[in-house]
Amino acid sequence: MSKTVYVLNGPNLNLLGTREPEIYGHATLADVERLCRATAKRHGLTVDFRQSNHEGEIIDWIQEARAKHAAGVIINPAGYSHTSIAILDALLALEVPVIEVHISNIRAREPFRRQSYVSQAARTVICGLGVDGYARAISDLAAMIGAKDRTKV
Repeated sequence: MSKTVYVLNGPNLNLLGTREPEIYGHATLADVERLCRATAKRHGLTVDFRQSNHEGEIIDWIQEARAKHAAGVIINPAGYSHTSIAILDALLALEVPVIEVHISNIRAREPFRRQSYVSQAARTVICGLGVDGYARAISDLAAMIGAKDRTKV
């Protein structure tokens, strides 16, 4: 079994920390990556962390995760959550757990943000926990695949 978790981030998340900090906070995407790597390490997992503003590139990465038999995929599709059936279709082709993450609570925002196509492929959706939602997603994924927290003996 692969020990690699793909953490995929959609459009505008490269601006994290500077774009609408009252909604998304002050942590940068580099901060999120460090958090993900540290959390994954506790479970004996590695992270392939990526961000793109391009839908097709995200789909290519999902297909790569499938081809490389990744342990799972954590995805913050950002604005593509509400528009991309193509990303949904790519995620549905996976045979590993998918967790959808959102920094803000999309269910409490504008009506157009409340629906996510991607949620249909996700085993669970974590939203509204800020960037800590990524750590929660990795820990939840680790539990789903039977990876143990090495800090708890």
